[in-house]
Amino acid sequence: MRSFQYSRPSSLTAAAGEMGGLLAQDPDAPAAYLAGGTTLLDLMKLDVARPERVIDLSALRGELGHVHPGATELRLGAFARMAEVAAHPGVIADYPVIAQSLALAASAQLRNMASLGGNVLQRTRCSYFRDPSWAACNKRTPGSGCAALGGVNRAHAVLGTSEHCIATYPGDFAQALLALDATLVLAGPQGSRTLPFGSLHQLPAATPHRETTLLPGELITEFVIPARAWTRRSLYLKVRDRESYEFAVASAAVALDLDGDVVREARIALGGVATIPWRAHGAEDALRGLTLTETLAWTAAENAFAAARPQTHNAFKIDLGQAALMRALLQAASLEIRP
Repeated sequence: MRSFQYSRPSSLTAAAGEMGGLLAQDPDAPAAYLAGGTTLLDLMKLDVARPERVIDLSALRGELGHVHPGATELRLGAFARMAEVAAHPGVIADYPVIAQSLALAASAQLRNMASLGGNVLQRTRCSYFRDPSWAACNKRTPGSGCAALGGVNRAHAVLGTSEHCIATYPGDFAQALLALDATLVLAGPQGSRTLPFGSLHQLPAATPHRETTLLPGELITEFVIPARAWTRRSLYLKVRDRESYEFAVASAAVALDLDGDVVREARIALGGVATIPWRAHGAEDALRGLTLTETLAWTAAENAFAAARPQTHNAFKIDLGQAALMRALLQAASLEIRP
Protein backbone atom coordinates (compact mmCIF):
# COMPACT_ATOMS: atom_id res chain seq x y z
CA MET A 1 0.00 0.00 0.00
CA ARG A 2 1.27 3.47 -0.90
CA SER A 3 1.48 6.33 1.57
CA PHE A 4 -1.38 8.81 1.77
CA GLN A 5 -2.66 11.74 3.81
CA TYR A 6 -5.57 11.03 6.14
CA SER A 7 -8.33 13.19 7.59
CA ARG A 8 -11.51 12.52 9.56
CA PRO A 9 -14.02 15.39 9.24
CA SER A 10 -16.71 15.58 11.89
CA SER A 11 -19.67 16.44 9.65
CA LEU A 12 -21.03 16.00 6.15
CA THR A 13 -20.55 19.70 5.48
CA ALA A 14 -16.91 19.51 6.51
CA ALA A 15 -16.29 16.39 4.40
CA ALA A 16 -17.86 17.93 1.30
CA GLY A 17 -15.96 21.15 1.90
CA GLU A 18 -12.64 19.36 2.21
CA MET A 19 -13.20 17.38 -0.96
CA GLY A 20 -14.40 20.50 -2.76
CA GLY A 21 -11.22 22.33 -1.76
CA LEU A 22 -9.05 19.53 -3.13
CA LEU A 23 -10.97 19.42 -6.41
CA ALA A 24 -10.80 23.20 -6.76
CA GLN A 25 -7.01 22.95 -6.65
CA ASP A 26 -6.90 19.93 -8.95
CA PRO A 27 -10.03 18.59 -10.76
CA ASP A 28 -8.27 15.22 -11.01
CA ALA A 29 -7.15 15.19 -7.38
CA PRO A 30 -6.35 11.59 -6.32
CA ALA A 31 -8.59 11.67 -3.24
CA ALA A 32 -11.10 9.12 -1.96
CA TYR A 33 -13.81 8.87 0.67
CA LEU A 34 -13.52 6.03 3.19
CA ALA A 35 -16.73 4.57 4.68
CA GLY A 36 -16.60 0.93 5.83
CA GLY A 37 -13.35 0.45 3.94
CA THR A 38 -14.14 -3.07 2.76
CA THR A 39 -13.61 -2.12 -0.90
CA LEU A 40 -11.26 0.86 -0.86
CA LEU A 41 -8.65 -0.63 1.48
CA ASP A 42 -8.71 -3.88 -0.45
CA LEU A 43 -7.98 -2.06 -3.73
CA MET A 44 -5.29 0.06 -2.09
CA LYS A 45 -3.52 -3.05 -0.86
CA LEU A 46 -3.66 -4.46 -4.40
CA ASP A 47 -2.20 -1.18 -5.73
CA VAL A 48 -5.26 -0.71 -7.95
CA ALA A 49 -6.53 2.35 -6.03
CA ARG A 50 -3.84 4.94 -5.30
CA PRO A 51 -5.42 7.89 -3.46
CA GLU A 52 -3.04 10.49 -2.08
CA ARG A 53 -5.72 11.76 0.34
CA VAL A 54 -8.21 9.55 2.20
CA ILE A 55 -11.17 11.30 3.83
CA ASP A 56 -12.58 9.06 6.55
CA LEU A 57 -16.37 9.44 6.84
CA SER A 58 -16.87 7.16 9.84
CA ALA A 59 -17.92 10.11 12.03
CA LEU A 60 -21.02 10.47 9.85
CA ARG A 61 -22.50 7.14 10.91
CA GLY A 62 -24.46 8.71 13.75
CA GLU A 63 -25.94 11.22 11.33
CA LEU A 64 -26.47 8.91 8.35
CA GLY A 65 -26.71 5.39 9.78
CA HIS A 66 -30.50 5.25 10.21
CA VAL A 67 -33.02 2.57 9.25
CA HIS A 68 -36.52 4.10 9.07
CA PRO A 69 -39.34 1.90 7.74
CA GLY A 70 -42.58 3.82 7.26
CA ALA A 71 -46.06 3.43 5.84
CA THR A 72 -45.13 4.94 2.49
CA GLU A 73 -41.38 4.38 2.19
CA LEU A 74 -38.22 2.92 3.66
CA ARG A 75 -35.37 5.35 4.32
CA LEU A 76 -31.89 3.92 4.76
CA GLY A 77 -28.90 6.03 5.72
CA ALA A 78 -25.96 5.34 3.44
CA PHE A 79 -23.74 4.66 6.47
CA ALA A 80 -25.99 1.98 7.96
CA ARG A 81 -24.22 -1.38 8.13
CA MET A 82 -25.35 -4.19 5.85
CA ALA A 83 -25.86 -6.63 8.74
CA GLU A 84 -27.97 -4.14 10.68
CA VAL A 85 -30.37 -3.55 7.78
CA ALA A 86 -30.57 -7.25 6.87
CA ALA A 87 -31.68 -8.09 10.43
CA HIS A 88 -34.18 -5.25 10.85
CA PRO A 89 -37.71 -6.68 11.45
CA GLY A 90 -39.41 -3.93 9.44
CA VAL A 91 -37.17 -4.51 6.44
CA ILE A 92 -37.57 -8.29 6.62
CA ALA A 93 -41.37 -8.04 6.80
CA ASP A 94 -42.09 -5.32 4.25
CA TYR A 95 -39.03 -5.24 1.98
CA PRO A 96 -37.79 -8.86 1.99
CA VAL A 97 -35.77 -8.51 -1.23
CA ILE A 98 -33.70 -5.80 0.49
CA ALA A 99 -33.04 -7.93 3.58
CA GLN A 100 -32.23 -11.04 1.54
CA SER A 101 -29.86 -9.29 -0.86
CA LEU A 102 -27.87 -7.98 2.09
CA ALA A 103 -27.94 -11.22 4.11
CA LEU A 104 -26.64 -13.23 1.13
CA ALA A 105 -23.73 -10.87 0.44
CA ALA A 106 -20.12 -11.31 1.54
CA SER A 107 -19.22 -12.78 4.94
CA ALA A 108 -20.65 -11.98 8.37
CA GLN A 109 -17.51 -10.03 9.23
CA LEU A 110 -17.77 -7.87 6.11
CA ARG A 111 -21.51 -7.32 6.56
CA ASN A 112 -20.79 -5.99 10.05
CA MET A 113 -18.37 -3.41 8.61
CA ALA A 114 -19.59 -2.52 5.12
CA SER A 115 -21.81 0.51 4.61
CA LEU A 116 -24.79 0.54 2.25
CA GLY A 117 -23.41 3.43 0.24
CA GLY A 118 -20.02 1.83 -0.20
CA ASN A 119 -21.63 -1.47 -1.13
CA VAL A 120 -23.47 -0.15 -4.19
CA LEU A 121 -20.30 1.62 -5.34
CA GLN A 122 -18.04 -1.41 -5.03
CA ARG A 123 -15.90 -2.10 -8.05
CA THR A 124 -15.69 -5.22 -10.17
CA ARG A 125 -13.97 -8.40 -9.05
CA CYS A 126 -12.58 -8.94 -12.56
CA SER A 127 -9.19 -10.55 -11.97
CA TYR A 128 -7.59 -8.52 -14.77
CA PHE A 129 -8.74 -5.27 -13.14
CA ARG A 130 -7.57 -6.30 -9.67
CA ASP A 131 -4.09 -7.42 -10.77
CA PRO A 132 -1.96 -4.51 -12.04
CA SER A 133 0.48 -6.95 -13.62
CA TRP A 134 -2.09 -7.21 -16.42
CA ALA A 135 -1.46 -4.04 -18.42
CA ALA A 136 -4.60 -4.29 -20.56
CA CYS A 137 -7.56 -3.08 -18.51
CA ASN A 138 -9.60 -0.15 -19.78
CA LYS A 139 -11.34 0.18 -16.45
CA ARG A 140 -8.03 0.64 -14.61
CA THR A 141 -6.01 2.27 -17.42
CA PRO A 142 -8.21 3.85 -20.11
CA GLY A 143 -7.16 2.96 -23.64
CA SER A 144 -5.02 -0.04 -22.64
CA GLY A 145 -7.40 -2.73 -23.88
CA CYS A 146 -9.38 -5.53 -22.21
CA ALA A 147 -7.42 -8.67 -21.32
CA ALA A 148 -10.63 -10.49 -20.38
CA LEU A 149 -11.87 -10.53 -23.98
CA GLY A 150 -9.17 -12.98 -24.99
CA GLY A 151 -8.55 -14.44 -21.55
CA VAL A 152 -10.39 -16.50 -18.97
CA ASN A 153 -13.84 -14.91 -18.82
CA ARG A 154 -16.09 -17.44 -17.08
CA ALA A 155 -17.06 -14.87 -14.43
CA HIS A 156 -17.65 -12.04 -16.84
CA ALA A 157 -20.79 -10.36 -18.14
CA VAL A 158 -23.08 -11.38 -20.98
CA LEU A 159 -25.32 -8.28 -20.79
CA GLY A 160 -24.34 -4.64 -21.20
CA THR A 161 -20.85 -5.40 -22.49
CA SER A 162 -18.79 -3.52 -25.05
CA GLU A 163 -15.61 -4.13 -27.02
CA HIS A 164 -13.84 -2.16 -24.29
CA CYS A 165 -15.02 -4.01 -21.16
CA ILE A 166 -16.91 -7.15 -20.11
CA ALA A 167 -16.36 -6.89 -16.34
CA THR A 168 -19.31 -7.96 -14.19
CA TYR A 169 -20.86 -5.73 -11.55
CA PRO A 170 -20.44 -7.82 -8.36
CA GLY A 171 -23.02 -6.52 -5.88
CA ASP A 172 -26.35 -7.87 -4.61
CA PHE A 173 -28.01 -4.97 -2.79
CA ALA A 174 -28.05 -2.86 -5.95
CA GLN A 175 -30.32 -5.32 -7.75
CA ALA A 176 -32.90 -5.06 -4.95
CA LEU A 177 -32.78 -1.26 -5.04
CA LEU A 178 -33.17 -1.28 -8.81
CA ALA A 179 -36.15 -3.64 -8.73
CA LEU A 180 -37.93 -1.48 -6.13
CA ASP A 181 -37.37 1.83 -7.96
CA ALA A 182 -35.24 3.35 -5.19
CA THR A 183 -34.09 6.95 -5.18
CA LEU A 184 -30.72 8.24 -3.97
CA VAL A 185 -30.09 11.36 -1.90
CA LEU A 186 -26.66 12.76 -2.76
CA ALA A 187 -24.41 15.44 -1.30
CA GLY A 188 -21.15 16.95 -2.40
CA PRO A 189 -19.24 20.16 -3.07
CA GLN A 190 -21.97 21.20 -5.54
CA GLY A 191 -24.77 20.76 -2.97
CA SER A 192 -27.53 18.16 -2.55
CA ARG A 193 -29.69 16.44 -5.15
CA THR A 194 -31.74 13.29 -5.72
CA LEU A 195 -31.21 10.67 -8.40
CA PRO A 196 -33.16 7.57 -9.45
CA PHE A 197 -31.05 4.57 -8.51
CA GLY A 198 -31.39 3.25 -12.04
CA SER A 199 -29.44 6.29 -13.28
CA LEU A 200 -26.44 5.74 -11.00
CA HIS A 201 -24.37 3.15 -12.86
CA GLN A 202 -23.11 3.68 -16.41
CA LEU A 203 -22.66 1.08 -19.12
CA PRO A 204 -18.98 0.64 -20.04
CA ALA A 205 -19.36 1.60 -23.71
CA ALA A 206 -16.06 3.28 -24.67
CA THR A 207 -15.39 4.66 -21.18
CA PRO A 208 -15.48 1.75 -18.70
CA HIS A 209 -13.40 3.74 -16.18
CA ARG A 210 -16.42 6.02 -15.68
CA GLU A 211 -18.64 3.73 -13.65
CA THR A 212 -21.26 6.09 -12.19
CA THR A 213 -22.97 9.41 -12.81
CA LEU A 214 -21.84 10.85 -9.46
CA LEU A 215 -20.39 14.33 -9.77
CA PRO A 216 -16.80 14.92 -8.59
CA GLY A 217 -16.63 14.63 -4.81
CA GLU A 218 -20.27 13.56 -4.50
CA LEU A 219 -21.38 10.83 -2.11
CA ILE A 220 -24.57 8.94 -1.30
CA THR A 221 -26.25 9.97 1.95
CA GLU A 222 -29.56 8.09 1.84
CA PHE A 223 -31.62 5.51 -0.03
CA VAL A 224 -35.39 6.02 -0.33
CA ILE A 225 -37.42 2.94 -1.30
CA PRO A 226 -41.15 3.53 -1.93
CA ALA A 227 -43.71 1.11 -0.51
CA ARG A 228 -45.69 -0.26 -3.43
CA ALA A 229 -48.13 -3.08 -4.08
CA TRP A 230 -45.27 -5.39 -5.10
CA THR A 231 -42.84 -4.56 -2.29
CA ARG A 232 -43.82 -7.35 0.13
CA ARG A 233 -44.05 -10.01 -2.57
CA SER A 234 -40.38 -9.76 -3.35
CA LEU A 235 -37.31 -11.94 -3.05
CA TYR A 236 -33.67 -12.23 -4.00
CA LEU A 237 -32.38 -15.47 -5.49
CA LYS A 238 -28.62 -15.93 -5.75
CA VAL A 239 -26.77 -18.73 -7.54
CA ARG A 240 -23.07 -19.03 -6.69
CA ASP A 241 -20.22 -21.50 -6.89
CA ARG A 242 -20.37 -22.22 -3.18
CA GLU A 243 -23.07 -21.75 -0.57
CA SER A 244 -21.62 -18.75 1.28
CA TYR A 245 -19.16 -15.88 0.99
CA GLU A 246 -19.16 -15.86 -2.79
CA PHE A 247 -20.27 -13.52 -5.53
CA ALA A 248 -23.24 -14.36 -7.73
CA VAL A 249 -22.75 -16.30 -10.92
CA ALA A 250 -26.35 -15.32 -11.62
CA SER A 251 -28.99 -13.68 -9.44
CA ALA A 252 -32.46 -12.17 -9.67
CA ALA A 253 -34.30 -9.60 -7.58
CA VAL A 254 -38.03 -9.99 -8.22
CA ALA A 255 -41.10 -8.12 -6.98
CA LEU A 256 -44.65 -8.93 -8.08
CA ASP A 257 -48.12 -7.47 -7.73
CA LEU A 258 -50.66 -10.21 -8.42
CA ASP A 259 -54.41 -10.35 -8.88
CA GLY A 260 -54.88 -14.03 -8.16
CA ASP A 261 -52.48 -15.58 -10.67
CA VAL A 262 -52.53 -12.61 -13.03
CA VAL A 263 -49.50 -10.28 -12.98
CA ARG A 264 -50.60 -6.70 -12.47
CA GLU A 265 -47.02 -5.50 -12.26
CA ALA A 266 -43.53 -7.02 -12.17
CA ARG A 267 -40.14 -5.64 -11.22
CA ILE A 268 -37.02 -7.61 -12.19
CA ALA A 269 -33.30 -6.89 -11.81
CA LEU A 270 -30.48 -9.28 -12.64
CA GLY A 271 -27.04 -9.69 -11.08
CA GLY A 272 -23.89 -11.67 -11.81
CA VAL A 273 -24.53 -11.50 -15.56
CA ALA A 274 -24.21 -7.83 -16.49
CA THR A 275 -21.73 -4.96 -16.40
CA ILE A 276 -24.11 -2.90 -14.23
CA PRO A 277 -27.15 -3.73 -12.08
CA TRP A 278 -29.48 -4.85 -14.86
CA ARG A 279 -33.19 -4.02 -15.09
CA ALA A 280 -35.00 -6.56 -17.27
CA HIS A 281 -37.74 -4.33 -18.69
CA GLY A 282 -38.51 -6.72 -21.53
CA ALA A 283 -39.13 -9.57 -19.11
CA GLU A 284 -41.43 -7.34 -17.05
CA ASP A 285 -43.41 -6.44 -20.18
CA ALA A 286 -43.75 -10.11 -21.08
CA LEU A 287 -45.45 -10.83 -17.73
CA ARG A 288 -47.76 -7.85 -17.34
CA GLY A 289 -51.48 -8.64 -17.59
CA LEU A 290 -51.01 -12.41 -18.01
CA THR A 291 -51.45 -15.47 -15.81
CA LEU A 292 -48.14 -16.48 -14.30
CA THR A 293 -47.37 -20.06 -15.28
CA GLU A 294 -44.10 -21.93 -15.73
CA THR A 295 -44.37 -21.35 -19.47
CA LEU A 296 -44.86 -17.61 -19.06
CA ALA A 297 -42.02 -17.40 -16.52
CA TRP A 298 -39.72 -19.12 -19.00
CA THR A 299 -40.82 -16.77 -21.78
CA ALA A 300 -40.00 -13.80 -19.57
CA ALA A 301 -36.62 -15.32 -18.69
CA GLU A 302 -35.77 -15.85 -22.36
CA ASN A 303 -36.74 -12.24 -23.03
CA ALA A 304 -34.45 -11.04 -20.23
CA PHE A 305 -31.42 -12.53 -22.01
CA ALA A 306 -32.40 -11.78 -25.59
CA ALA A 307 -29.55 -9.25 -25.94
CA ALA A 308 -26.91 -11.44 -24.26
CA ARG A 309 -23.45 -11.54 -25.86
CA PRO A 310 -21.50 -14.46 -24.39
CA GLN A 311 -17.75 -14.85 -24.48
CA THR A 312 -15.58 -17.97 -24.79
CA HIS A 313 -16.17 -19.31 -21.28
CA ASN A 314 -19.40 -17.76 -19.97
CA ALA A 315 -22.16 -18.79 -22.38
CA PHE A 316 -23.52 -21.04 -19.62
CA LYS A 317 -24.61 -17.89 -17.78
CA ILE A 318 -27.48 -17.43 -20.22
CA ASP A 319 -29.11 -20.76 -19.38
CA LEU A 320 -28.26 -20.39 -15.71
CA GLY A 321 -29.60 -16.84 -15.54
CA GLN A 322 -32.82 -17.82 -17.29
CA ALA A 323 -33.36 -20.74 -14.91
CA ALA A 324 -32.64 -18.53 -11.88
CA LEU A 325 -35.12 -15.88 -13.01
CA MET A 326 -37.81 -18.44 -13.76
CA ARG A 327 -37.35 -19.96 -10.31
CA ALA A 328 -37.40 -16.55 -8.62
CA LEU A 329 -40.65 -15.59 -10.36
CA LEU A 330 -42.42 -18.80 -9.37
CA GLN A 331 -41.15 -18.60 -5.79
CA ALA A 332 -42.28 -14.98 -5.49
CA ALA A 333 -45.73 -15.90 -6.79
CA SER A 334 -46.07 -18.64 -4.18
CA LEU A 335 -45.26 -16.40 -1.21
CA GLU A 336 -47.94 -15.99 1.45
CA ILE A 337 -48.34 -12.27 2.02
CA ARG A 338 -49.82 -11.02 5.29
CA PRO A 339 -52.55 -8.33 5.08
